[in-house]
Amino acid sequence: MAAEDIRALDIAWIIERADEVRRTGSSLIANVLPVDKIDELNRVFQPLLAETVRIEGEAGNRGPNRYYVTPPFRPPWTDVSIIDNDIIMAIVSELVGADGVFCQLATDTPCQGSQYQELHRDTQSLFPEWEQETPPYQLAVNFPLVDCNPENGPLEMTPSTHLLTKEEALRRIESGEIPVQQVLMKRGDVLIRDVRHIHRGTPNRTDQPRPMVVLGYSRKWLFRPEVEIRVAREILEQLPLRTRKWLRFNPVFNTLEEAEKKEELYQCPTLVGSDLGSGRVGSDYEKMS
Repeated sequence: MAAEDIRALDIAWIIERADEVRRTGSSLIANVLPVDKIDELNRVFQPLLAETVRIEGEAGNRGPNRYYVTPPFRPPWTDVSIIDNDIIMAIVSELVGADGVFCQLATDTPCQGSQYQELHRDTQSLFPEWEQETPPYQLAVNFPLVDCNPENGPLEMTPSTHLLTKEEALRRIESGEIPVQQVLMKRGDVLIRDVRHIHRGTPNRTDQPRPMVVLGYSRKWLFRPEVEIRVAREILEQLPLRTRKWLRFNPVFNTLEEAEKKEELYQCPTLVGSDLGSGRVGSDYEKMS
């Protein structure tokens, strides 16, 4: 275990980070992921982004010059030091349980000409009629493929808004009671966040894209039809048991070609509805003890 990964064994530190997410909606942790592997992801990502830009044009698929791209679930995207990182998984397990699920691998990239997004949540409340919020049930783990700065489209967040109804949170933001804060991250940093918090993307004013990866984790009982990870059996068989268990509710395909025929298309439910996924569960997962 690398020296920096010793944090994964510090139970008190893990609980502090999880409590920070519960209290503020997020925890920013420095130097978690290997920078050389982040740079390799960026290298293989650029052709995927270029193809999406070619198809979508300047209109983008997340607003002007902003692109949501789902990478194929194969190396280097399946590197367990990234998708099953000890530090990340210790905190995620504290928040949504060690029996949770890994259900999303995607990217969001503002390019030059992008605009401010509307302030929004990435999911609805579990029980909106109750007008109260619950403990965490759905998390996003974000990490950039390039260093973020004030000019290249950093994420903006609003602390503790996951504890409020959306309407009350927006009212307090509008009044200035709750600040809107930029999140500046370096390669290797990770942001673990409760997706109910109010946030937005900002304009990228540079001539270089700013890719941000999102790993989605949920409690085991939460079905998210708008996202899935399409897993080829040959990839699944190469993964450690813990990784396979976190993937257990995703569809399994006999070949990489079958797995990559259809990209997941995620639409934020609170903004524009959602598309139904296949919902298939591969029998491969049933073999695991």
